[in-house]
Amino acid sequence: MDRINQKFVYRGARTSQISFPLGGIGTGSIGLAGNGRLIDWEIFNRPNKGSVNGFSHFAIRAEAEGKVMDARILHGDLRPPYQGEMTGTRFSSFGWGPRREYLTGLPHFADVTFAGEFPFAELDFLDERFPGGVKLLAFNPFIPLDDLHSSIPGALFEFTVVNTTDQPLTYTLVGVLHNPLPANNLNQIEERPWGTLLHLTSDGVAPDSTDYGDLTLAAPTAHLPGSEVSWQQYWYRGAWFDGLESYWHDLTTPGPLRNRVYAPAKAGKANEGALAVHKTLAPGEIAHFRFVISWNFPNCFNYWKGYPSPQLVQTAEVPPVWRNFYATQWNDSRASAETLIDGWDRLFAETRCFKDALFASHLPDAALDAVSANISILKSPTVLRLEDGGFYGWEGCHPSEGCCEGSCTHVWNYAQALPFLFPRLERTMREADYGFNLREDGGMPFRLQLPIGSGYWNFRPCADGQFGGVLKTYRDWKICGDTEWLRGLWPAVKQSIEFAWSRRNFDRWDPEKTGVLWGRQHHTLDMELFGPNSWLTGFYLGALKAGAEMADAVGDDDAAEFREIFARGKRWVDDNLFNGEYYIQRIDLTDRSIVEQFVDELPLVQGSDTLSAYWNEERGEIKYQIAEGSSIDQILAQWHADLYGLGEIFDRAQVKAASAAIFKYNFIPRMGDVYNPCRIYCLNDEGGLVICAWPEGAVKPSIPAPYSQETMNGFEYSAAIHMIMNGLVDEGMTAVAAIRQRYDGERRNPWNEFECGSNYARSMASYALLNAFSGFEFDMTRGYLGFSPLVGDGHFRVFWSLESGWGEFEMSADAADLRILYGDLTLKRLRLPAGIRPRAAVVEGRAADFTAEDGVLIFAEPLHLRAGEALTIRCGESLDA
Repeated sequence: MDRINQKFVYRGARTSQISFPLGGIGTGSIGLAGNGRLIDWEIFNRPNKGSVNGFSHFAIRAEAEGKVMDARILHGDLRPPYQGEMTGTRFSSFGWGPRREYLTGLPHFADVTFAGEFPFAELDFLDERFPGGVKLLAFNPFIPLDDLHSSIPGALFEFTVVNTTDQPLTYTLVGVLHNPLPANNLNQIEERPWGTLLHLTSDGVAPDSTDYGDLTLAAPTAHLPGSEVSWQQYWYRGAWFDGLESYWHDLTTPGPLRNRVYAPAKAGKANEGALAVHKTLAPGEIAHFRFVISWNFPNCFNYWKGYPSPQLVQTAEVPPVWRNFYATQWNDSRASAETLIDGWDRLFAETRCFKDALFASHLPDAALDAVSANISILKSPTVLRLEDGGFYGWEGCHPSEGCCEGSCTHVWNYAQALPFLFPRLERTMREADYGFNLREDGGMPFRLQLPIGSGYWNFRPCADGQFGGVLKTYRDWKICGDTEWLRGLWPAVKQSIEFAWSRRNFDRWDPEKTGVLWGRQHHTLDMELFGPNSWLTGFYLGALKAGAEMADAVGDDDAAEFREIFARGKRWVDDNLFNGEYYIQRIDLTDRSIVEQFVDELPLVQGSDTLSAYWNEERGEIKYQIAEGSSIDQILAQWHADLYGLGEIFDRAQVKAASAAIFKYNFIPRMGDVYNPCRIYCLNDEGGLVICAWPEGAVKPSIPAPYSQETMNGFEYSAAIHMIMNGLVDEGMTAVAAIRQRYDGERRNPWNEFECGSNYARSMASYALLNAFSGFEFDMTRGYLGFSPLVGDGHFRVFWSLESGWGEFEMSADAADLRILYGDLTLKRLRLPAGIRPRAAVVEGRAADFTAEDGVLIFAEPLHLRAGEALTIRCGESLDA
């Protein structure tokens, strides 16, 4: 790997919180700790934070002339604290010191430098006492658009060893893998043309059990001529510390490992096995030792509710167990390991191509950090792929189970990484929601239930999730350009819009078709707003405007009505909800009748009825409202519209003023200086954007909307990115940098932004920083792309990705290049930055005729660009010159 930006290099205390996820989309993952340990074994179809898998690790030995010169675990020092963990078992918890499985009692390296540019982690093991240099490159394939090979359950490790001495040395790289399955463990060796594997199974679990599975440790050696492999199928079984004692003896004994085998009945459970690769290196010689850890736990069930469940309204007979998508592609962990090994060089090259293009983008370091770190969420246990390949997501992760089920519509509204990097997977979320989660009355519960088809969640629809689904459908249609796909969903999408004025909408959002939400509106802050507010009405307006355009595309005459309702609502909101500085909620907090009028037909978040839930008798006031506060999401719908090319939802001048107000009032430079009764995601000297702020003199509820005084990353990103898009680049980047400073490796894990749990989906809003800084526009229904960079000195470069291909856009004073690095692209129109005067267009030496209209190049014939090709626009003087 080339030299890495030092911004993404972690040393010393800044490695202490690192857990870098290694795994496929929907496969679970293994965490690579900052000191090289293998932690967070989240491969068993649920989160598993803080876990280890026995004594699984890597180690190295150097020997010469039959004598071991040095042997070390490939870990660095363990960072404090050292008291032990509260969650451990008896005699291995707080007051007992670090867990033995951390191997801190064995010789290891003095220090580790951790360079993380997701999806690659590079570790440099440093210790003057070891006779050689050792580096580790770890990854799992991450290839935008290739969702199959980006969903392989496995982790790849390549150790680069250099002999820094003046004599030949034989180096041994050892991989140890623990068998986590019940008795009786079966640890079996298989030799293949490409190398050797250790396959871990059990004879005590039936194939249809949800506990069934297997693991593989593989050592490919075909690329390493002159190497040899030895193994131990089982560590020594005994009592006390016998196993580790015997392993260390074996590791520090020269020569190959001596195999050990137990009959199944004597093997029991909790057995380690090992593979060792030996290679003699001359002084200065370099070798690359490769290992793969793969897994296959095929059977899933609804462990968080059970099945059948009284919490589900059953509508069909649905099998309670389903298979992971990866289990339909690879029969066991040996098969996925073989795919990774056979394709190692290609998978590495394509992943590297993506990484290089992303990190070559001309964005501020903090923006690149935010984009790259949070796409790792797609490789975390937040994500599932169902049996048919469909995508399903938790909001985040509890330590040992998912947090907040159901591809929650109002949370996944914010996430922008999946629709651009893996658009086919994103569309499966629309298909699942509109196919299985839309009620007969047009309302959509915001949590899709598993197994798919098992019924509806028994709770009210939420306004931001319901209408956000329409906006996401519009976005996904524009990304893929497939109007037939849209046509198939349109009846359900249309019905979800019309639910706003349906007589069966017991929350009475907009019964008179005014274009404004007046009724009871559930939302992502987990309660309801009453009365008009720009945040939720903005989503409604966006859905109406997007709905009108989609209706036109499929030939639905109701487009005109949608536009009329939109126009009425937009006019009213701009005239009545903007206070001269920002948008507010219109409500008389003292009017008890506002909440008394609603009869509860579905469960409440709290309270036995609406009045008890919302009326503060002591204060004579409605609870959980915003009133005249500055909400971080007050113009969120316009952010969506601007990203997707939908156009104006609110008055442009007012939007810019509101964006500035959000920074002015909601950004807190030092959270330790302000009051926050909510969750503590930002503290002491850390800064961030709070959910709601009330300037002096503004009407503030005595008990405002939940979470108002806290920071949450995904909300912050969307607001900050919108600031950047509105020309407030410094303000937006101040907010982005503040978030990433909180995740510096010492305070928190850089690859685990948390909100309501770890690996929180909403943080993938950060991907839109690429679109914001590049001014990226797209509409593949018209074969249209556009770029209007916000920063640069005349030279700008950025990564982009859409349905059929991805690549780079690069602009200089005299040329603009659109490069296809993967897939293909059919291009009919291209917008260049304002002021650029195009003279000629060339594709691989061939001229492409075009006309220019209002800054858009319209090509005489569609351009069909394939991977490796580029469109070059040669420019003359700018129009501003």
